Amino acid sequence: MPIKIPRELPAFNVLSNENIFVMNDGRAGGQDIRPLKIAILNLMPKKIQTENQLLRYLSNTPLQVEITLIETESYRGKHTPAEHMERFYSYFDDIKNEKFDGFVITGAPVEQLEFNDVIYWEELKEIMEWSKENVFSTLHICWGAQAGLRYHYGVPKYRLESKMFGIFKHVVNKKNAELMRGLDDIFYAPHSRHTEVKRNDIEKVKELDILSESDEAGIFIVANKDYRQVFITGHLEYERNTLAEEYFRDIDKGMKIDVPKNYFPDDDPNKEPIVNWRGSASVVFGNWLNYCVYQSTPYDLKNIHYNNK
Repeated sequence: MPIKIPRELPAFNVLSNENIFVMNDGRAGGQDIRPLKIAILNLMPKKIQTENQLLRYLSNTPLQVEITLIETESYRGKHTPAEHMERFYSYFDDIKNEKFDGFVITGAPVEQLEFNDVIYWEELKEIMEWSKENVFSTLHICWGAQAGLRYHYGVPKYRLESKMFGIFKHVVNKKNAELMRGLDDIFYAPHSRHTEVKRNDIEKVKELDILSESDEAGIFIVANKDYRQVFITGHLEYERNTLAEEYFRDIDKGMKIDVPKNYFPDDDPNKEPIVNWRGSASVVFGNWLNYCVYQSTPYDLKNIHYNNK
């Protein structure tokens, strides 16, 4: 799917060099189609890195996608140049009168805090409430998934004894689910988190289905019945070296941290990690765009209503 982004956005050159189809406003305007409107609430510290990761997978189908990047107003990170944020990002107040086909809420390095202690929790709650009437399908990632499950369905999170950190095997629980189409019986995905949600809490919510899980990493993909809310507890979007960067960052800080599981060959941090989750990431993001968004969203976005598929 050609991604419509400004030529000046760093992801434009990154993705173009990977032979991924990106287009600027001029070329997009010459196509007589309605692009899918996808907004990304980027809560990650390294926002440019996260942009590149997500846009790589949101570009992997035949239709045109128009991206809107959003940041919180109640907290502004310090790891991305201010000029980048001012040029490419909007606040929620800037877009709250718009409607979107799809919405992505990223992870954030705040999972060890209670939800109410997160600086932007009240703002995020407002955004998640807004999304019910103004977004057709919302994809929540990692802490974003825990936050969404807590806000929409009251599902609690629990602190882990040690960080869930590495690449883990997963199984498909519902092979006929549209979001799972094309996934292998066993597939791999990265996790990097200190907290978890539990099966017994989710099973109490009749609106939710557990679509995928891992013997070691636990619950992975959850969705409500009509895919208007999708929750992924890991990081399918991660690149080859993302976990390595996290590991060496914490080592440099003098923190006690285990080597990411099933990641470095022979568990040797001096060896380059082998990517074995790229295929599953392409399938899941592609299925979300196709089945949860494109195949179901109304042509006129004014007709988006909560639980009206």
